[in-house]
Amino acid sequence: MSNESKRAEGAAEELGGKIKKTVGKVIGNEQMQVEGLAQQTKGKVQQKVGEAKEAVKDAANKIADRANEKL
Repeated sequence: MSNESKRAEGAAEELGGKIKKTVGKVIGNEQMQVEGLAQQTKGKVQQKVGEAKEAVKDAANKIADRANEKL
């Protein structure tokens, strides 16, 4: 799975969590609210992991490009 699709999956997970948390609040279900918050947090983490992997990949590519220029 590409980093971009991981970020998109994380965004979808976060949105689902927000919806679940809101529905839980509306119907007065604390467990659903907590589950929604956990899902929302999981989505945010997935997005950050995707961003970090992209940053590492970009940095590695820059280093490889510089090494190739010196050869």
